[in-house]
Amino acid sequence: MLHRAAREELEGLPLEVAPRLLGGRLRTVVDGEPVTLRITEAEAYHGQGTGLVPDPGSHARMGRTARNATMWGEPGHLYVYLSHGIHSCVNVVSGPDGVAGGVLLRAGEVVEGRDAAASRSGRTGRDLARGPGRFGQVSGLRHPHHDGIDAVTAAEWAGAHAELWLDDPLSDIASGPRVGVAGAAGTDAFPWRFWIPGDPTVSAFRWGRGAAAASMLD
Repeated sequence: MLHRAAREELEGLPLEVAPRLLGGRLRTVVDGEPVTLRITEAEAYHGQGTGLVPDPGSHARMGRTARNATMWGEPGHLYVYLSHGIHSCVNVVSGPDGVAGGVLLRAGEVVEGRDAAASRSGRTGRDLARGPGRFGQVSGLRHPHHDGIDAVTAAEWAGAHAELWLDDPLSDIASGPRVGVAGAAGTDAFPWRFWIPGDPTVSAFRWGRGAAAASMLD
């Protein structure tokens, strides 16, 4: 049953929380326009000192910085970062307060606000939110304005609201290497990408720089 996410439901490490987000919803209201995205694909990222295995693919792998500060805060806030200087990508912060971690929302299905989503993206069809850049675009959340917005309380933040909703855990979930992550962090050594099998909104897999070669050495 769909319900508003509680802070304590997100206190697990990203590797535990990521599959739990699948089938859930992120609802945003930006510039007065609501858009709801059903989450179909997500990736876990652990910061420095988080979990048993160091994550070389995380923004927080070297410790706390001005850029990744939100990842070190209380769970349920959204870490919104800029990718390639263009795309605002959205992550759900998870793990205990002071332990860095985030779950990248890689893809989703627009279930509310399709006109607003199409207007923001300039696209139509099932691929409106296919991939993290498109997901962030149609959500309306932007770096740096909305970095840190609280998706548990849905309090106003820079003129926007965000709400995270969770559904009953899915029984059928696929996992594998993260998409486009360089080196060992993008190999089978880190099967930290989770998605709903057969869902048409899930993004296609591609190796990151050097990841294919590193995978062959595993």
